Amino acid sequence: MIDKHARLPVKAETLAGGQDLYAAGLTSFAAVQLMLALEEFFDIEFPERMLNRRSFATMESIAACIVELRPQALAS
Repeated sequence: MIDKHARLPVKAETLAGGQDLYAAGLTSFAAVQLMLALEEFFDIEFPERMLNRRSFATMESIAACIVELRPQALAS
């Protein structure tokens, strides 16, 4: 999903979970596109308090937001 919507110049699998996605090339527009795709896929809605750069800065921070909003989403 990150590869498709974040439009990074590198594959997500080559990045560490805590690596800064913005430093890797994530733009604000792509972050919004990624957020919308995540909302649709996980049937969640990011609250206003999560609509910030920090929430989408790393794959780990994105996963933490998803788990907080829908704890069973990443359990498998």
